[in-house]
Amino acid sequence: MSHTIDEQVVALAGIFQAAALVQQIAETSQYDKTALEASIKSLFANDPETTLSVYGDVNGIALGLKTLKQALQKKSDREYINIIRYTLSLVQLESKLRKQPEMLNIIGQRVDQAKNQTEHFSILHENVIHNLASLYMDTISTFNLRVQVTGNPNHLNVSHNAALIRASLLTGIRSAILWRQIGGRRWNLIFKRKSIEAVVDRLLSRTENY
Repeated sequence: MSHTIDEQVVALAGIFQAAALVQQIAETSQYDKTALEASIKSLFANDPETTLSVYGDVNGIALGLKTLKQALQKKSDREYINIIRYTLSLVQLESKLRKQPEMLNIIGQRVDQAKNQTEHFSILHENVIHNLASLYMDTISTFNLRVQVTGNPNHLNVSHNAALIRASLLTGIRSAILWRQIGGRRWNLIFKRKSIEAVVDRLLSRTENY
């Protein structure tokens, strides 16, 4: 089954959104609530009708689209260097995870448990976030490759911020899996940059507050 570049851009924006959320939390202890809710919900989208519906709608992926656009424009300030570094790390981690079917099964089971929690708590409730963070620690964090998060130590040392960062990274892995499944490849970022930018602009024009 062939997939469109639009679908690939949506999933790619999902990875960039996770990276942008990590950056926000690590640097400021604040985050885009709409984006985080959509990214967390993407973990629970088992049978989506479309790639976009994984994130709810285009507004759910707006932060990722904006961040992807800025990255493609080769913003050179430290913020975007870190975001690109996180994104590439997430893609590499997905590649490692793909070779670990047992770990994938464990992640699937524990994500289902977290999904059940959301029947009793809000999607961003501390219990849900810490459950997802614990899942990340028990699985993805066991790889030799780690995502080296940099930021304000005062914010990074807050346990809930650390949990939010790990939960966000888990959503990035989910988007990286999706991106790979629908034909996304790293070389696309080089050879299809113009096409990707055009799709990003078109999708952003459909978001609120564009």
